[in-house]
Amino acid sequence: MNKTVYFPKDFLWGGAVAANQCEGAILEDGKGYSTADALTEGVFEKPLIPPAGFFLKEKAVDCYHRYKEDIALFAEMGFKVFRMSIAWSRIFPKGDEQEPNEAGLKFYDDVFDELLKYGIQPLVTLSHYEMPLYLATEYGGWTNRKMIDFFLHYAETVFRRYKDKVKMWLTFNEINMMLHAPFNGGGIDQKAEEMDQTELYHAIHYQLVASALVTKLGHEIDPDMKVGCMIAGSPHYPLTCEPSDVLEALKKDRQSLFFADVHCRGDYPGYMKRFFRENDIHLVITDEDREALKNTVDFISISYYMSYCATADEEKNILSQGNIMSAVKNPYLEESEWGWQIDPQGLRYILNQYYDRYQLPIFIVENGLGAKDTLVKENDTYTVKDSYRIDYLRKHLLQVSEAIQDGVEVLGYTAWGCIDLIANTSAAISKRYGMIYVDRNDDGSGTLNRYKKESFYWYKNVIETNGESLK
Repeated sequence: MNKTVYFPKDFLWGGAVAANQCEGAILEDGKGYSTADALTEGVFEKPLIPPAGFFLKEKAVDCYHRYKEDIALFAEMGFKVFRMSIAWSRIFPKGDEQEPNEAGLKFYDDVFDELLKYGIQPLVTLSHYEMPLYLATEYGGWTNRKMIDFFLHYAETVFRRYKDKVKMWLTFNEINMMLHAPFNGGGIDQKAEEMDQTELYHAIHYQLVASALVTKLGHEIDPDMKVGCMIAGSPHYPLTCEPSDVLEALKKDRQSLFFADVHCRGDYPGYMKRFFRENDIHLVITDEDREALKNTVDFISISYYMSYCATADEEKNILSQGNIMSAVKNPYLEESEWGWQIDPQGLRYILNQYYDRYQLPIFIVENGLGAKDTLVKENDTYTVKDSYRIDYLRKHLLQVSEAIQDGVEVLGYTAWGCIDLIANTSAAISKRYGMIYVDRNDDGSGTLNRYKKESFYWYKNVIETNGESLK
């Protein structure tokens, strides 16, 4: 392997969070409940509508009140970019209002101003696994075509408000996860395996149309605005070289590639049309929809945590838990404490796969290791000796460098959960991703004080040297 480590001079180093996992203040200053608030026990549990009792996301890690302190720490690490999201229900508490909530708009004005003060570029997701809960209960979430107009109105409101402060936007977080967690991804209170497939794919279609129309709108409001899609990237390897396993891996990959195909190419691919035919799925796709989908994205963004295997042999179908989705376990890979398989080379693989397919710039907007951290006192302060996280991030970043040298245009890298936050899958904080420790526990106890982990200083050095220290 080439030992050269290379990142372009304008590479955007940073970190990533989601509003519903870090802000807290879930009903403060006019905000309404979101679908994320209703997942009080995590993405795999039935939503609690309305939310009740104690749950961590009510306060989360209190970034709503502590964002200045947090952004100062991001600046100390040297962030060039910060991937965050806007809580839709802070702007439109119910989602179908005409007039926005000014207090919510003002909050994000203040956050963006604070980031720009330090020269940190915001990369903003419009819908990161949340939408106003009212739209889910009263309209059926994304099963309803009316959602397209609600989303467009929200997007236009924030595009016009922040066009001079935010130049990079993402429409939906991990849009392909609607296939596996419909409430999490689309406010649909049904399990994916129990849903009528025509209804499920209509909801997906409405999101794809909305995403394309928002992309068009962004370009009209500011020609310099860059709008991207966001895909949960998990490549599938054939478990064996038996041809049916190879075809099964192709089939599994296409479940995610389909979303990128539509975003990047502006039309439904032939393999999906066959899938619809053979599964008796009948979508109502209007001429206006087809025209809308032609508004393709400027770049692709992906999350990457793990790879999977695929086999046509049901007897070998031993599943490994992953980021919402589970798939066949790879016998050659180690696992994290949560059973997520660790495959740094898979990141290089998927970057090449997407770039070969689309020739569009790629932004890695999520990658990180969830682990149980132990706070220790050292030299009159507290820290976490998280060499395991440093090792994980280092190995993945070296593979990003390899992909760049392969010719892939990688715009940047934002480590997931740069500050500890509430995990989406478990609704707990004990599964920590951050390089900044937040003193809060699953029972809600703790001071909320922030402490720098060893990975904080390591990542600061990586950014300062533009990756050279990875050697």
